[in-house]
Amino acid sequence: MEKIGFNLERVESLEDLLLELKRVGFSATALSKGYEIIQRMKEEKALTILTFTSNMVSSGLRELFAEVVKEKFVDLIITGAGSIEEDIMKTHKPFLLGSFNLSDSELHKRGINRIGDILVPNERYIWFEKFFTRFLEKIYKRTKIISPSDLIFELGKEVKDEKSILYWATKNNIPIFCPAITDGAIGLNLFIFKQDHRDFSIDVTGDMKKLANIVLTAEKTGAIILGGGFAKHHALGINLPRGGLDYTVYVSTAIEEDGSLSGARPREAVSWGKINQKAKFVSIFGDATIIFPLLIIPFLKKKK
Repeated sequence: MEKIGFNLERVESLEDLLLELKRVGFSATALSKGYEIIQRMKEEKALTILTFTSNMVSSGLRELFAEVVKEKFVDLIITGAGSIEEDIMKTHKPFLLGSFNLSDSELHKRGINRIGDILVPNERYIWFEKFFTRFLEKIYKRTKIISPSDLIFELGKEVKDEKSILYWATKNNIPIFCPAITDGAIGLNLFIFKQDHRDFSIDVTGDMKKLANIVLTAEKTGAIILGGGFAKHHALGINLPRGGLDYTVYVSTAIEEDGSLSGARPREAVSWGKINQKAKFVSIFGDATIIFPLLIIPFLKKKK
């Protein structure tokens, strides 16, 4: 056991702050533990999996994710279709900061979509539809069947923006897995494309072997899981055959009382064998747009 009490004299950097928060209690201690687990994960050269929900890319974290991939801090990503399409949309024009309290009816009349306090004009989606359709036509000439990760890799070749996640993922050969590729605007555009290209298909099962080969051959695995949903479960599930993750950091505002996977704590994954019984793990209750920068920036600064 350790005495609690914050000592300002020991804090001269963000890393010092994270370490000092260990002596505060509550969520502060969980945040500090999360930092230490990630540190251990990297020291042990564990295969590092990052998962996040698409609203994280809607936010300004998109550029931070790009830095994480640029610096090869993670080995693979699992996320939603929204992350892919919105990363590409932002290579065209940025999203805008609005308010949670704007009139949604008025926004709809003006052709503006709201994601929390972030605004996305319809023009971004119109541009994406044209971009993605041209891309699909190019892919279709080469193959009629493609896996989501290969589709995303090829999309990265079309991107020239160095603030893009896909740009760096393709450049550094870091795979992005998206088991729900038909969600969002991508799914709608695939539906339209298939009306005239009925033999074209996305082979989601093709990525299972690819992901399994990476994970099951790793000596140790760790995961930084932002939010919940299928991306979280996919990372956990693929680790089950190898005896579970060795290091896990959850960041979420979901509760476990409704029995959802999004709100489930790491200890529940231990019962399934998705996290190893001897693993180092922590669940940090908080908004990932605040928590993730605090956790990751010290590592990126060291690389600089």
